[in-house]
Amino acid sequence: MQLNELYAKAADFGFLTVEEGMHLYHHAPLADLMLIADELRKKQVPHGKVTWQIDRNVNTTNVCIANCKFCNFYRIPGHAEAYITDMPTYRVKIEETLKYGGDQLLLQGGHHPDLGLDYYVNTFRQIKAEFPTIKLHTLGPPEVAHITKLEKSTHHEVLKALKEAGMDSLPGAGAEILIDRVRRLISKGKCGAQEWLDIMHEAHKLDITTSATMMFAHVETIQERFEHLVKIREVQAKKPEQAKGFLAFIPWTFMDVDTLLAKIRGVKNLTTAEEYIRMIAISRIMLPNVKNIQASWLTVGKQTAQLCLHAGANDFGSIMIEENVVSAAGAPHRFTYKSMQDAIREAGFEPQLRNQQYGWRELPAGIQEQIINY
Repeated sequence: MQLNELYAKAADFGFLTVEEGMHLYHHAPLADLMLIADELRKKQVPHGKVTWQIDRNVNTTNVCIANCKFCNFYRIPGHAEAYITDMPTYRVKIEETLKYGGDQLLLQGGHHPDLGLDYYVNTFRQIKAEFPTIKLHTLGPPEVAHITKLEKSTHHEVLKALKEAGMDSLPGAGAEILIDRVRRLISKGKCGAQEWLDIMHEAHKLDITTSATMMFAHVETIQERFEHLVKIREVQAKKPEQAKGFLAFIPWTFMDVDTLLAKIRGVKNLTTAEEYIRMIAISRIMLPNVKNIQASWLTVGKQTAQLCLHAGANDFGSIMIEENVVSAAGAPHRFTYKSMQDAIREAGFEPQLRNQQYGWRELPAGIQEQIINY
């Protein structure tokens, strides 16, 4: 394979194969990959601004029976620290979110064995009844799969009911690596790779917008990373013409502090800044049908994320007024609405506040800066 031929194919928004992508990953200079990815970004996102968001990650419950080896957040049923979030708590958190300029809840939890479809439908309806302007970016394919099994239903019926109850969009949670060999090692209790993909395709058919993620730097191979990217691209290619499908792709690194993967299997996150930037550039190149690529400042930090904006990323994600899951595994980085914008400007870009659909928002008048305490 000739690098120049692959560069030309990428620049023309061609669908690179797993083998072609791997060749670029292993042999292309980082500067070349950054340049190609940056040019693709300029064509796909010609306004040139870097978008960001204000939302809050609220957990419906920390009870989970999936037993993921990378998660320190969950508690088994009956644990003294187990909880299910009640409406008084939602009210306080939503009112704070609005005060801090947020317009959305990223609402996720665990695979609770006793929480079926009625619980989520009733919760979404009540939140929407009391806070009609708040957007619900909710659950994820593994939770949808879990609810479907509890109900002995179908993905279509569960997603349809959740949408009618107030689900505005479906996060790309629980993707990890969409290869079953990897999933058996790190998240055996979650749905398999094909079910994750099937649920996303069903969501697209129902015109539910989604995002896609990849958690890497644990037990996967480089080839499996590229197989993951191709699977995401294939699902996006199958979406109905009117559907937005995957609005964004977010690659983030495994956080290893006190996780079972680190304690029992000795798996450590050894990702360098260069490797993460390379993966961002590769993501832009391998996913020409996904418009937005987000840099995960939460896991790699401000400076690396800033460099990613010159390597194909066009989005900085949310300031995350609250985040409990990744932080429990050692993610130390934090932003406020002021420092987020400062970081984007420092990188040489104009910040633009957005909503989940990537529509632009004005910074709310009277916005208050949150005290970071999580």
